[in-house]
Amino acid sequence: MLAEIITIGDEILIGQIVDTNSAYISKALNKIGIQVYQITSIQDSREHILSALNDAKNRVDLVLMTGGLGPTRDDITKQTLCEFFGDTLVENTSVTQHIREIFKQYIKREPLPTNLQQAMLPASATVLHNAHGTAPGMWFERDGTVFVSMPGVPYEMKHILRKEVFPRVTKKFNRPHIYHKTLLTYGLGESAIADRIENWENSLPDSIKLAYLPSLGRVRLRLSSKGVDEMALKEEVDAKMAELYRMLDDIAVGYEEETSLVERIAGLLSLRNQSLSLAESCTGGAIVQELTAVAGASTYLHGSIVPYQTGLKIDILGVEPKLIKDHTVVSDPVVRDMAKKAKTLFQTDYAVATTGIAGPSQGEATQEVGTVFIGVATPSGVVSEKFQFGNARERVIKKATNKALEMLLKEILKN
Repeated sequence: MLAEIITIGDEILIGQIVDTNSAYISKALNKIGIQVYQITSIQDSREHILSALNDAKNRVDLVLMTGGLGPTRDDITKQTLCEFFGDTLVENTSVTQHIREIFKQYIKREPLPTNLQQAMLPASATVLHNAHGTAPGMWFERDGTVFVSMPGVPYEMKHILRKEVFPRVTKKFNRPHIYHKTLLTYGLGESAIADRIENWENSLPDSIKLAYLPSLGRVRLRLSSKGVDEMALKEEVDAKMAELYRMLDDIAVGYEEETSLVERIAGLLSLRNQSLSLAESCTGGAIVQELTAVAGASTYLHGSIVPYQTGLKIDILGVEPKLIKDHTVVSDPVVRDMAKKAKTLFQTDYAVATTGIAGPSQGEATQEVGTVFIGVATPSGVVSEKFQFGNARERVIKKATNKALEMLLKEILKN
């Protein structure tokens, strides 16, 4: 079974917002056995919407649209859907009442006529309740193809997809089972891993596909299979993944569906009742942002400092001025002292520190752009490493963040 995703909105095409809806929908569809054939982003214009719908209906079973359902004049999706289906707009009194209740409870005023216009819907549409907003979703069927229109606001779209769309889709369509399992690795590049598992990869059955998904400092290895017997499918893939894990146990973090690098760190520190602090210079808080993105960080994370200026490393963190004078601020002795001082300042079991030159300019530093030192203070001492991450600022920060987390996990497992 095939699906197509159409995102509507000029804001996507000019780069004003990132289209996260398509990624979410694609992943969710895959979990229920539906393959995404194409993702299309189009302008909020009548001609583009009609063209996209006409193209999609000839190649897929399910078309999912997001965007263009707001109360303003530039949102024309409903009117265009009426034209496509030969329909007219009629008031849905249930939606009108829902809009009035939202305004009464949360906005504390009467809705404007433009807000109430959102209750005017194509007569042939099955209304999909939007519990979190005023624009409902809509379900249409034509010549064996299902068309679904949802608001572009991500949390509204996700709710409608889970509560309204998927129950109808699973009831209407017979779908094969699709199963993925992904191993997270760190510290070894894609080509080195491929060379290491070459014989194993060549022996995989045709029913199982291996994909390499590299990112900065990490590689995800995904096994995928599709079939009608869900139990047999999972057993075969899980058995092969267990073999792969054993071959790569020195660089494996865990399974993507079950854990992440940050979750592994959090789990170990929480289990051992240990704590963590950070002193981030060149990464500017990127590491602590990764850590706090996962719920429960407060159980082990005491705090973080971003001493970006040299003076703050001395005055607040307590780095020895002589170390900076003798070795420069971007150096191994300084990052080691930063880690030790953060550990003392926040009274933690572990501390991570970074100092480097993210670029694009070198400034007053003597090191090359992309040079980063990372230090990890542990209950038994301090370890540090020097890295060269290139001259692209965003890449340097991301690679430094990933490497710092990898070094931290390695030290936690050792201690």
